[in-house]
Amino acid sequence: MRTPPSLLSLTIDKAVIHLSHISDLSHLPDHILLDLFLRTLKAGKLNEKVLKLFVATGKDEVLLLIRALNIKHILTPVLPTNFNLAWAIRLRTFERNTCCFWTPNKLLDLDIVLPICKMSQEYIKNSEVDIVIGALQADLSSFLNEWRSIISRFHLIIVQDPDLKEELNIPEGFDLNVYTKSDIDRIVGSFGSTFFSGYSCRYFGYLISRKKYIISIDDDCFPAKDNMGNSIDAVAQHITNLTTPATPFFFNTLYDPFREGADFVRGYPFSLRSGVTSAMSCGLWLNLADYDAPTQALKSQLRNSRYVDAVITVPARALMPISGINIAFDREAMGPTLFPALKLSREGNFRWETMEDIWSGMCAKAVCDHLGLGVKSGLPYVWRKERGSAIDSLRKEWEGVKLMEEVVPFFQSVRLPQTATTAEDCVVEIAKTVKEQLGRVDPVFSRAAEAMVEWVKLWKKIGSGSSPGI
Repeated sequence: MRTPPSLLSLTIDKAVIHLSHISDLSHLPDHILLDLFLRTLKAGKLNEKVLKLFVATGKDEVLLLIRALNIKHILTPVLPTNFNLAWAIRLRTFERNTCCFWTPNKLLDLDIVLPICKMSQEYIKNSEVDIVIGALQADLSSFLNEWRSIISRFHLIIVQDPDLKEELNIPEGFDLNVYTKSDIDRIVGSFGSTFFSGYSCRYFGYLISRKKYIISIDDDCFPAKDNMGNSIDAVAQHITNLTTPATPFFFNTLYDPFREGADFVRGYPFSLRSGVTSAMSCGLWLNLADYDAPTQALKSQLRNSRYVDAVITVPARALMPISGINIAFDREAMGPTLFPALKLSREGNFRWETMEDIWSGMCAKAVCDHLGLGVKSGLPYVWRKERGSAIDSLRKEWEGVKLMEEVVPFFQSVRLPQTATTAEDCVVEIAKTVKEQLGRVDPVFSRAAEAMVEWVKLWKKIGSGSSPGI
C-alpha cells in the first residue's frame, strides 16, 4: 500500500508553485529549505528571481549546493529552455557512477537532481539557425537533394558567386533566399561585390543573416558516413558543439568532456569545469582533406579516409587555420570576426588559390581568445569532392605560403587591449596592429587592414540591423 504524502511534503509542493509570490525564505529550517530548493529544481521553477530568493537566506547548505551544481546568474539565457537556468546547472564535476551528493547534514539522491541537468538539442529552435551556402556551380539539385533530410527544416541563405553567370537550378521543398550579384551590389553599395567573389560569397550570407547560429557548408560537400555506415547529421553535431561549453584554458585528455560517455579527467581544476561559451565549431572533411597545394600536388592520391569520433577544444593562444567549408559559429557572440579581407594578387576561385579564410580564421581565433570564447574542432565530417587542380593552383598559392611565415609570428605576439570588449572593437584593433607591424612587410597586409575596417563599418550598417533591407 502506498504511503500518502505528509502534510509537510504537500506544503513544500504548494510552496514551489507560489515561490514567485514569496519574498523571504530565511525563517525556514535548513532541512525544509534544502528540500524546497531541490523540488524547485526538479519542477523547473528556478529562475533569476527565485535563485536570488534562496541565495538571500544565507544558509550554508543551500549556498554549497548552488556552488557545487555550478548554478550561476544568467542575464540572457543561451538556449530557449524550459527554465532559465537549465544550461547553467551541471553535474559533470561528479563521477558518472556516483549515486549521491553529500552536504553537511544530508545525503541527496542524484536521481532527483540529474534529470533537471540534462540538456537536449530539442531546446534549440530551428528558427535560430541559418544554413549559408556559397554557390560556385549553377546546378545545386544533387547537392541540395543529398542534404534534404538534414537541412530542409532550416532556413537557407544561398549566395551565388558574382562571377557565375548561369541561373541557379534549385529543387523545390526548401525555405530559402537566393542572393545574386545584383542583390550584393544593391545591398553593400560601394563596398563592391568583388569582395564576395569565389568562395568569399559565403561572407555575404554571414552579413545578412539575422539568426543566432550560422552553419556554412560549401556546395561541393555531401553528408558523410561514420565508421558504422550511418549518415552524419552535420547540422546537429555543429549545434551540439556550439551549445555545450568549451574548455580552452586547460586541456582535457579525454577530448570534449561534455560529450556523452566522457567527463573531466583526474587533476582537471574544478574551478575551470564550467567552461566558456563555444563560439565556433570547425568540422572536418572526408575524401579530400584540407591540404595545401604543394602537398596535394606531390601526393595526388592522398585522401582522408580516417573518421575519428572526437571533438576537442582548441587551447587558448594556440593558432589554427580555419576553413570556411564546414563550420558553424555563434553570430551573436562573434559578430564580424569572419570576413573577406586578405586577397592575394593572383587569387582565384578554387580552394588551393585562396587564403582569405585562413587569415579570417586566425583573426577570429585571436578574438575568441581575447573575449574568453571557445573554438571546437573535430566532428562533424562532410564528404568533399575534388574541385580545381592542385598543380594549376600551385603558383597562385605559393604567395600565400610565403606570407604565412610572417602571419604566424604576428598572431603569436598580438595582444588586444582590455578596452576592446566587443568583436567589432577587436577586429578594428587587429587591423590597426596589422597595418603598423605587417604593412611594411607587404602591401597585401595594408590592404587587408583597410578591408577589415571597412568590413566592420559595413557590419554596423547592415549586419547589425533587424532586416537585410531587401
